[in-house]
Amino acid sequence: MGHGHTTTSASGRYVGRLAAAFAITATFMVVEVTAGIATSSLALISDGAHMVTDVIGVGLALAAILAAKRARHRPSRTFGLYRAEVLAALANAVLLFGAAAYVLYEAVRRFSDPPEVPGLTVVIVALLGLAANVSSFLLLRKGSAESLNIRGAYLEVLADLFGSLGVLVSGAVILLFGWSYADPIIGVAIGLFVLPRTWTLARRSLRILFQHAPERVDVDGLTEAVCALPGVREVHDVHVWTLTSGMEVASAHVTVAPGTDQDEVLRAAQAMLAADFHIEHATLQVETKATAASCHELHW
Repeated sequence: MGHGHTTTSASGRYVGRLAAAFAITATFMVVEVTAGIATSSLALISDGAHMVTDVIGVGLALAAILAAKRARHRPSRTFGLYRAEVLAALANAVLLFGAAAYVLYEAVRRFSDPPEVPGLTVVIVALLGLAANVSSFLLLRKGSAESLNIRGAYLEVLADLFGSLGVLVSGAVILLFGWSYADPIIGVAIGLFVLPRTWTLARRSLRILFQHAPERVDVDGLTEAVCALPGVREVHDVHVWTLTSGMEVASAHVTVAPGTDQDEVLRAAQAMLAADFHIEHATLQVETKATAASCHELHW
């Protein structure tokens, strides 16, 4: 048996950036929620609701990384707590769905009698929110390409960035033209904008939790590639899954011809999986035809 070298969680490399984004988001959340309630602006309340989920979501993401790091050296937790990062990403998606539903409900209720909203206050708060979101966006952009956990926080910040732009437009329209319907319309637009991205995040999180093979990995092609290695007769009991973002794992039984150098087959298979499929942690059981006779695959 064998496996590739130890892999570090992708999100673990961005703890400092995530902490900075959390501090920025938490500070501005207080400003935006207070202003939204004080001005009765649905656009501000909508953006403020997303900002609240940002604080919770980024906090969950940060806590998940720290928990995973602390658990790495406990013998009973052979895979640490890396799945906590995926659970945090799924929690972010649930929070975003809830926020969007609330905004849509509130907008429908307000269309019949939109309240008076002070445009200047909304514009000032929107500009401050835009600055805060751009800062957090730049902090998390790189990590979002490597970690599903950080991508969840990044998508929330991205939604709020566009939300701040929407609030800015809403405040400007009210300030210049006095059209009160701009506020609930922008509120609805912000709620609808985040839904497709939230669905994508939830779907990717559930794929990992259900231990589906990564979308980029062709399991049949992987099996054929291992079978094509010199000395290999058969490959069975193949499993490929994602532990957390950037950490794909595989296991398989590899049957070789009698007299084959099993260590050489093991090294060749692991090198091929790392180079061609980007799977650096592969546990392979190399066996001869005689020993494979007693090997059977589970029915589940």
